[in-house]
Amino acid sequence: MLPNPTLDKLQALRLHGMIKALSEQHATPDINDLSFDERLGLMVDRELTEREDARLTTRLKAARLRHSACLEDIDYRSPRGLDKALILQLGSGQWLRDGLNLIIGGPTGVGKTWLACALAHKACRDGYSVRYLRLPRLMEELGLAHGDGRFAKLMAGYAKTDLLIL
Repeated sequence: MLPNPTLDKLQALRLHGMIKALSEQHATPDINDLSFDERLGLMVDRELTEREDARLTTRLKAARLRHSACLEDIDYRSPRGLDKALILQLGSGQWLRDGLNLIIGGPTGVGKTWLACALAHKACRDGYSVRYLRLPRLMEELGLAHGDGRFAKLMAGYAKTDLLIL
């Protein structure tokens, strides 16, 4: 087993993924068949994965999406008139990298909000900051911020957001 000072140092460095990977390695009998570099690589990969997962969780939480939707869950067979090629193109995020706006239109109940949330979820996975707001809530926030002097700060926060869904 690893001496406690080393575990304490990994903990102090907040390398939680490496601690978990090391514990798993100690529990795996065949781990000694791997070289030091391979074992270290597994630990570093685990740490990186843990950090990426944490960042994604943070972005999704900050986005406050109304639906937990994913582009991969779209059923193109339903009679909603979705163009698979267009959805895949939007899913690539090029429009977001180019700084373009996207307006999703259609009658009530066809899934405009769900599709917007699915695109937002993909944007979060791609590393973009996202915020979902219903327009009445936005107007309320802006009014309150204007009244108590937070308007400039609130607007700066929205301006820094990569994808704002209204």
